Amino acid sequence: MGHCDWALSNETMRAYHDREWGVPVHDDRQMFEHLTLECLQCGLSWGLMLKKREIFRQCFDNFKYDKIAAYGEEDVQRILNTEGMLKSERKVRAVINNARCYQTVRAEFGSFCAYLWGYTGGKTVLYDGHAEGKIPVSNGLSDEISRDLKKRGLKFVGAVTVYAHLQACGIINDHASDCPCYGRINEANPTVKMKPDREAGHA
Repeated sequence: MGHCDWALSNETMRAYHDREWGVPVHDDRQMFEHLTLECLQCGLSWGLMLKKREIFRQCFDNFKYDKIAAYGEEDVQRILNTEGMLKSERKVRAVINNARCYQTVRAEFGSFCAYLWGYTGGKTVLYDGHAEGKIPVSNGLSDEISRDLKKRGLKFVGAVTVYAHLQACGIINDHASDCPCYGRINEANPTVKMKPDREAGHA
């Protein structure tokens, strides 16, 4: 079974690649978990995020955004004092802030998934060249969504972070063409092919 190169570093990364990365998400709790992991990852490695994922779930009530939105100062301190947790008060407060903003988006669109998938008409985007390895760190779509999320008050949602989130939750399929996940995802979900969109850098 072939894999995208980045998934070969360890079994945890391989399992995440095979079972989650790029699989379209249409559940708001799961979507919030993906988004929060990307926000917490800023400046750190993805491997560390997966290693600490169970700690994050413990700290943030399994990413149940309504519970997180009601957190107060005692919760901030509880989280920061949890063994193994990231010691970044800014990020902890950002997660709580984002949960509250998430509620507002849900109230407007019915669900956060409806809001996010609305950018692609509910279809997974297949960008020309990406399946052959020409993958950017951000593009026009992630720039647009990043700007809108920031206007809505979310934090740690720059264009690079948003692009990674779009990959993770299946809005963009950036698996390699020879990876079994690429075809499996495309066969099971509606897709749309697009030309490169103001791509920046390369992963």
